[in-house]
Amino acid sequence: MAASATKQSLLMLASLLVLIGVATGSFYDSFDITWGAGRANIFESGQLLTCTLDKISGSGFQSKKEYLFGKIDMKIKLVAGNSAGTVTAYYLSSKGEKWDEIDFEFLGNVTGQPYVLHTNVFTGGIGNREMQFYLWFDPTADFHTYTVLWNPLNIIFLVDGIPIRVFKNNEANGVAYPKNQPMKIYSSLWEADDWATQGGKVKIDWTNAPFSASYKSFNDVDCCSRTSIWDWVTCNANSNSWMWTTLNANQLGQLKWVQDDYMIYNYCTDFKRFPQGLPTECNHN
Repeated sequence: MAASATKQSLLMLASLLVLIGVATGSFYDSFDITWGAGRANIFESGQLLTCTLDKISGSGFQSKKEYLFGKIDMKIKLVAGNSAGTVTAYYLSSKGEKWDEIDFEFLGNVTGQPYVLHTNVFTGGIGNREMQFYLWFDPTADFHTYTVLWNPLNIIFLVDGIPIRVFKNNEANGVAYPKNQPMKIYSSLWEADDWATQGGKVKIDWTNAPFSASYKSFNDVDCCSRTSIWDWVTCNANSNSWMWTTLNANQLGQLKWVQDDYMIYNYCTDFKRFPQGLPTECNHN
């Protein structure tokens, strides 16, 4: 009888631990839905978040924490079908007139045409560092992992673990680098048919609304963060190798493959845009 009671207690404890495990790291714990009047929602005990867009409004959310360096993963499944004129934005940003920002933006397209992955880095409120890519898969068919690895040495953009872009710390050459302003994570699904698809030539077809993007498997285990502006930024003491990560030889090969085969715009090769000379960091890659 005692053995049976002990076994039952252990099973109850195990069940409780499973429940705690499910709740830990959920979207409920990590994010606040900030706009959209019910168009963004959390499902599956906190493991799935969706944003929707209709003719009245888009929707969005932001992290509860602020980050000052980190390796941050999010799995995203983008708007399927005719997504022209929609933008799914996923980025880190600080506040103020001289803000820092690290951007992933996914520009929708007509059915059968590829999404454009738009990336940018802002330092001190100045961006103009756009690089754009097609993807080597259909980002609407399933979830794929989009990662920002931001440390004192470089910012690495990765897709399914494959680096697509690196922005190096070039302070030694007079280029500002984001290292002092903590950033929150933001994401939103919104209408941008004045510019997003073929420079605004293709408009949203509202007969396809509501549009929807989905998120899961958020991971910020490797990061330095704080939960309030009154707190110190603290790092994960058990896992800090990411803090000094740069690309290894294999990853440099992957980066070259992506940029050779899938990059469709690079500000560092746009001489017409910068007739007085390319930005300084373009000469120090």
